[in-house]
Amino acid sequence: MNTGRRSVFNKIGLALGGIFGFSAVQAATRETSGKSEKVVRSIETHQDVPLFSGSTSFGGMVFIAGKGAHFEGDIKAHTKHVLDEVEKELIKAGSSLEKVLKVNVYLHDLNDYKGMNEVYRGRFGSKPPVRTTVAVFGGVPGDSLVEIDCIAMA
Repeated sequence: MNTGRRSVFNKIGLALGGIFGFSAVQAATRETSGKSEKVVRSIETHQDVPLFSGSTSFGGMVFIAGKGAHFEGDIKAHTKHVLDEVEKELIKAGSSLEKVLKVNVYLHDLNDYKGMNEVYRGRFGSKPPVRTTVAVFGGVPGDSLVEIDCIAMA
């Protein structure tokens, strides 16, 4: 990146600092200065063509792809399996459930909300992440009763 463009980004960062908080903008500016590299893990392929990654890391953040449970069972068994798979992927990426910032939960049926919560409760430590939970029209792919993805700190 040439110094002229970097100067423009720094000026934008300073202007936004007053709006969004200077330290957050400084951190974002540091991460976009070209020193971070995208790292992908567990690449899934379809007909020998890369389709998606199980996780991606960039700039101190870890993004975990949606995990499902593709076996017979109830919402509690599926939720436990999915959270265990998310945890494994986080550990491979150098993170943990305690470092998760955001979780998305996709339910096959909103009536499973209570059962999912029974298993979910406490899995992310004493400072749980923010979460969005929705019931997916048409169901979760692969006959899973629940799919979960997340964003964490490395």
